[in-house]
Amino acid sequence: MKTFQIGKKGLRLSWNAPVTLSFVAVCAIAQVLNFLTGGASNRALFSVYASSLLDPLTYLRLVLHVFGHSGWEHLMNNAMYLLILGPMLEEKYGTKNMALVILITAVVTGLLNMILFPDIRLLGASGVVFAMILLSSITSAEDGSIPVTFLLVVLLYIGQQIFEGLTMDDQISQFTHIAGGAVGSVLGFVMNRKGTGTKTHSL
Repeated sequence: MKTFQIGKKGLRLSWNAPVTLSFVAVCAIAQVLNFLTGGASNRALFSVYASSLLDPLTYLRLVLHVFGHSGWEHLMNNAMYLLILGPMLEEKYGTKNMALVILITAVVTGLLNMILFPDIRLLGASGVVFAMILLSSITSAEDGSIPVTFLLVVLLYIGQQIFEGLTMDDQISQFTHIAGGAVGSVLGFVMNRKGTGTKTHSL
């Protein structure tokens, strides 16, 4: 964790969650570029859709689409959740593991969108947010146990997404949320089983 001091005896700032802060910062930069280019940067880099496998940008978009957002409100909503959940998860699982969670979530949601919704451009960090939500609900999981909080989060959040997907026209984003949550759940149980992060002991 890096610290920065403002002035000789001034306030010290700590870069306490490098992956989370860097992720949000890149999202903000992508949104500025989107504004300056009239949406061209989002179409070229920061959204994913079916395209030729011979095009190198196809593979970049599989990852970069999580940085793009449709507008500032879309970005702010996702950034709020990222900044709340990210630091706690980085402290438990480490920066490398959280970077891996983001990468896997981006690739999985991007591939699913290309295969199932080839004519739709997908962008935004919502899949990553839902991965973090589900991951945060199992941070206290012990080997062989399933936390009740995890079951409640699945019931409330994923259940809501399924309901909205069936009753609203925006099935694409709901599907992405569910896929992101599934990735976060699987990776959370895998990392907890391997003993990544803080261990718990019975008294």
